Amino acid sequence: MPETLTPDPKRWKALVFIALAQLMVVLDATIVNIALPSAQADLHISDGNRQWVITAYALAFGGLLLFGGRISDLWGRRRTFVIGLIGFAVASALGGAALNSTMLMGARALQGVFGALLAPAALSLLAVMFTEAQERAKAFGIFGAIAGGGGAVGLILGGVFTEYLDWRWTFFVNIPFAVVAAIGAIATIHEPAEARNPSKLDVPGVVLATLGLVSLVYGFTRAESDGWTAGWTIGLFVAAVVLLGAFLFVESRVKAPLMPLRVLMDRNRGGVYMSLGLAAIAMFGLFLFLTYYLQIVRGYSPVTTGLAFLPMIATMITGSTQVGARLMTRVPARWLMGPGFLLAAAGMVLLTRIDLNTSYATGVLPSLLLMGLGMGTAFMPAMSLATHGVQPRDAGVASAMVNTSQQVGGAVGTALLNTIAASATTSFFTDHMKDVMAGKPKKVLMFESMVHGYTTAVWWAAGILTLSALIALVLVNAGHQGGPKSAASGAPGEAAEDAIPVMAH
Repeated sequence: MPETLTPDPKRWKALVFIALAQLMVVLDATIVNIALPSAQADLHISDGNRQWVITAYALAFGGLLLFGGRISDLWGRRRTFVIGLIGFAVASALGGAALNSTMLMGARALQGVFGALLAPAALSLLAVMFTEAQERAKAFGIFGAIAGGGGAVGLILGGVFTEYLDWRWTFFVNIPFAVVAAIGAIATIHEPAEARNPSKLDVPGVVLATLGLVSLVYGFTRAESDGWTAGWTIGLFVAAVVLLGAFLFVESRVKAPLMPLRVLMDRNRGGVYMSLGLAAIAMFGLFLFLTYYLQIVRGYSPVTTGLAFLPMIATMITGSTQVGARLMTRVPARWLMGPGFLLAAAGMVLLTRIDLNTSYATGVLPSLLLMGLGMGTAFMPAMSLATHGVQPRDAGVASAMVNTSQQVGGAVGTALLNTIAASATTSFFTDHMKDVMAGKPKKVLMFESMVHGYTTAVWWAAGILTLSALIALVLVNAGHQGGPKSAASGAPGEAAEDAIPVMAH
């Protein structure tokens, strides 16, 4: 039996700074969306190029996550974490001071690079610092609430800064976050020395994984703008399949792989990655359509739109810290993930009833409350299980896969659901043109068509989230995460002594 690790006395202080960094990364994914129209006008960015403000970040972040996870295993998580924070702050300062579109897009790509170092380092630090079951549940409850609610916080801050200050503050706000988190990390984080993985870097794996993930994410971006059958779109998807297939082949042959297949092929972790990726497809698309609905159809200001998401954040935190964290050590993860995703899907189904005059209090708020509670309950045990029982030397890449599944899922969700919504909107408008001939204002028909497109996409999102729940219920078969027996939940044949020790209580 392995010797039990002595808990780090500063681990709870460290959690504050790890959570702060995670909040910065997650909210940055949405805060810029609200500010984009103002930045476009200020820097004279063309309509054709404005997507690159979002895409540059997504490509760098999504493409380099596995590399970032491996670097954190190689360099040490605290060092990688601090470097990621400093780099993210510098990139944010460049973005806020951007003089032209090239400078802004370059800064966004640089944010993605350092975010790819920061995100897996943050999650894997939790995995190696919190090993006692009850404490791990509380720590991941806090982390899961931030990971789930950070996007909505970004919408709120983006609205406030854009309406009352300047779009540049959506970048500058990251600097104090990063500085405080870096100083706190240096003072409080002490990771176990045995958690390092000193193996040589798998350069072919890095190249193939990065190019494959970039092709995949960019393929979905091009599908949204050019269509699913465009030559560029098909070419990128084919390239992604070839490159990622070659990556898996190389990983099965090299001595020190970038992504050890023992991490990827474990039934429970594989199920978590799949279900989280599908959930990200549904939730990213939903944020987009609900924002459009509230601002364009209902006429909400950016600030009011952001505040409208607050109840969802509240129930997400409740689901994560009060439901998921309390039950995770007593109930198998699938019985939290499955019902949680189904509850969120039910909230989405309620949202399909919206029309031009839907009241926020009776038509939108109940949906947000259900979605927040469901996602909070599901996300926390999922993120914990993804790193639970993994060998300490693999904690970085296991954490990176959590972020990769969510990032790729977000890219898929934005492109797929936007395409579905646009097609439904066009069909509805064409089919009801006779109403305009009969006297209905064309603007009313346009809004009705938009709402029909949104609700069609939300139905799809609800279906995808239901599929996510089924995958969790069928594939994830680990017991609860509350004792030594669940500590070694690695792949079959993986020795218990290789797993992160869990203290008896």
